[in-house]
Amino acid sequence: MQIEKISDIYESLKQNANKKRLVVSYANDSHSIEAAYKAVKMGLIEAILIGDEKEVRNVCAELGYDAGCFKMIHEPNDIKAAQKAVELVREGQADVIMKGLVSTDKYMRAILNKEKGLVDPNTILSHVTVMECPGYHKLLVISDVAVIPAPDLNQKIAMIKYVTLTAKALGIECPKVALVTPTEQVLPKVQSTVDAAILSKMAERGQICSSVIVDGPMALDVAIDREAAQIKKVHSLVAGDADCLVFPNLEAGNVFYKTNTKICKSNQGAILVGAKVPSVLSSRGDSVETKLNSIALAALLA
Repeated sequence: MQIEKISDIYESLKQNANKKRLVVSYANDSHSIEAAYKAVKMGLIEAILIGDEKEVRNVCAELGYDAGCFKMIHEPNDIKAAQKAVELVREGQADVIMKGLVSTDKYMRAILNKEKGLVDPNTILSHVTVMECPGYHKLLVISDVAVIPAPDLNQKIAMIKYVTLTAKALGIECPKVALVTPTEQVLPKVQSTVDAAILSKMAERGQICSSVIVDGPMALDVAIDREAAQIKKVHSLVAGDADCLVFPNLEAGNVFYKTNTKICKSNQGAILVGAKVPSVLSSRGDSVETKLNSIALAALLA
C-alpha cells in the first residue's frame, strides 16, 4: 500500500507488533524527550534514553511525562553517551539512533569511528527528507539538504539509491526521480546538467538500481508542475509527477527545504542514511512534530 501522507506512516507502524527500538544519545533536552515520549505513547517505537538520568527525570517531571515508559542508561558525559548509543546499535539492542543534546560533530564522530562506529569503509552518508507539501499532490522524497555540500557523480549515485529505497519503503513500486538543475537543457558549462544527463543514461541502462525512472537535467518547475512541463514541451514520465528530487548541491536543497518548512508550512521528517541503521539527525530549529515524524520515518526504514 502506498503511503500518501506522513500520518499514514504512524498507522503503518502501529500495526507492527515488533516495535523498533530507538536509542537517544544524550537525551537531556525537552524536544528529544517529548518526541520520543509521543512516539512511545502512540505505539510507534520503544525508546532507550542515554544521558544524565537525574536531568532526564527532571525534564519528564516538568513535562508531566511518566519516565517509566523509557529504559534509561545513566551517562552524564555527552561524548560517552554518543558512544554508548552506537554500542547498543552494534550489539543489536537498538534499531534506530537519534541525536539528543550532544553536538552534531561529537555525535557524528561516534557514528563514523572506524573501529566502533556504524559505517562500513567507503560508505557514503546522505540526508533524506520526506515532505508533505500543501501545494503538491503527493509526498516528495528529497536529497541532500544537510550533509553533502557539493556531491560528485558517485555521491549523486548514492543519493539516487537512497531516495529510491525511501520511496519504495513508502510503497512506491517504481519511483520517479528528477535530477534538479537550473534548466532542462544540457549545458556543458553547467556541470549539474552534464552530471544529470550521465546519471539519467546510467539509470536507463540499469547501472544505478532497479525499478526506478530517473530523468534529468530537469528544472524544478518541470519536475513538479505538469503545466510547466507541457509549456516547455518536456515529454517525460517524471516531469510534473516526480516522487523524488535530487538536488545538485546543498545550497539548492537546503533553501528548498527551509522555504517549504517556514513559508509553505510543509510537514516533514528527515533522516541520515548510509549507516548500519537510520539516524534521526534533526536541525536545532526543527519542531517536536518534525522530530516525531523523523522518528517514524527512521522506524519505517529500519
